[in-house]
Amino acid sequence: MNSTAHPAAPGQAPPRLRLAGITKRYPAVVANNGVSLTVQPGEIHAVLGENGAGKSTLMKIIYGATRPDEGSVQFDGQAVSIRNPQEARQLGIAMVFQHFSLFDTLTVAENVWLGLDKSISLAEVTRRITAKAAEYGLDIDPLRPVHTLSVGEMQRVEIIRALLANPRLLILDEPTSVLTPQAVEKLFVVLRQLAAEGCSILYISHKLHEIRALCSACTVMRAGQVTGVCDPRAESNASLSRLMIGAEPAALEHRAVPPGEAVLRVQGLSLARADQFGVDLVDVQFEVRAGEVVGIAGVSGNGQKELLCALSGEDPRAQPAMVQVAGQNVGHRGPRQRRALGLHFVPEERLGRGAVPSMGLAHNLLLTRSDAVGALGWIRMRVLQAQARGIIERFGVKAGGPDAPAQSLSGGNLQKFIVGREISARPRLLIVAQPTWGVDVGAAQQIRSEILQLRDAGCAVLVLSEELEELFDMSDRLYVMAKGQLSPSVARQDATVERIGEWMSGLWHAQVQAHLAQGAAREGEVAHAQA
Repeated sequence: MNSTAHPAAPGQAPPRLRLAGITKRYPAVVANNGVSLTVQPGEIHAVLGENGAGKSTLMKIIYGATRPDEGSVQFDGQAVSIRNPQEARQLGIAMVFQHFSLFDTLTVAENVWLGLDKSISLAEVTRRITAKAAEYGLDIDPLRPVHTLSVGEMQRVEIIRALLANPRLLILDEPTSVLTPQAVEKLFVVLRQLAAEGCSILYISHKLHEIRALCSACTVMRAGQVTGVCDPRAESNASLSRLMIGAEPAALEHRAVPPGEAVLRVQGLSLARADQFGVDLVDVQFEVRAGEVVGIAGVSGNGQKELLCALSGEDPRAQPAMVQVAGQNVGHRGPRQRRALGLHFVPEERLGRGAVPSMGLAHNLLLTRSDAVGALGWIRMRVLQAQARGIIERFGVKAGGPDAPAQSLSGGNLQKFIVGREISARPRLLIVAQPTWGVDVGAAQQIRSEILQLRDAGCAVLVLSEELEELFDMSDRLYVMAKGQLSPSVARQDATVERIGEWMSGLWHAQVQAHLAQGAAREGEVAHAQA
């Protein structure tokens, strides 16, 4: 970590971070092109841009995970060359990645311990994790192996690990995508307190209302270049959208369509957890009909992972009649048999489950599509590449063509491709987990619009998401999942953020009983008046 002094103006603290002319080239794209950025001490600074704008590459350069081809970096007034993340942490830079850097076979505490001074014992790290988790409302068991965690729980680990380092600059890449509204507010309190204590925060998010509520400065990027710097508190969601993508996203058209027959019916689904860290499913009952979008809200780690596995066929332990697709009992059938009935599935884990990292996009179509495979098992590559090219064009995926490896795409672009792969298969039943996680505002609106068009064409759609705004935008009916149980159904027009937020804690039983009691009382009053 080479550094040279750079004196500040008399009586003025130097910027916490100053980037000048940062350029990073890859064979297929210039990810950063002459980027300059200044962050002051105690400032919460947003970096805004559509998927593929170069935000994540820039953050990796600051954190030492990627070396720039050109440009300079100054930290607290000193010119620095950060060669790796360890040197970044020594300077006081911590980062929470959008794609997590955790070892599956180690426990939460062991993962956190890897990035800390080894003079601290593992027992002390475990104690600190428990204390931080309680302090910030990010509940996590430090003794759990990472491979047993949901995506939301993994993100909690990354946030806690960053906070344990007492950073001078904290980089957060999409930190609230899997948090409840109440947990987001609590995190914002923590971030404001950190900023008040002098910690600078670089905040990457596609949630424009969060940026306006939290940040005092915003650098906007497009196609690897800085296109503007503003105070987001003086902007609207519409003006920020125009700065980011050059236009406002088209409004969603959500038309009232009478639903048809039930395509998915789940009845009395009870399953013991597959491992000691899982969640038991308890008497889960619901249905999704043709021509409707049903949303399931809930804090990650409350049984969503187990439910998705039971619905997709990855966990075939259910009794046959507990899960029905298109009128057929499939609780005991695998994914391929369910796909034959028209079920298509988008998992929340993009790399490794939704796509094979090292395989090209065209070959990744073969994971769930067989229409490019001939009668004798030969793969028709021209057909496959044409299909991949069609998805890339239709969904605006920024990639180096149909043969680009899945791992070469940004998180949002890979999400667009995976969702596009399943939507373009014309499913009868589409189950989507976190459809727009890490996707920019324009692309998110496009994905939601495509899902609604699918619904209008008669497809049954089930969406599991921890973004309430997303569920309110798309759903005709909503459920909430907590502790392996499912709440009663609530129509979208009757759902509020406060109500759903309370139900996420499993508090619907008392509210439902009170609602039923009020209804019975009203009926009694009517009967009495008529008498």
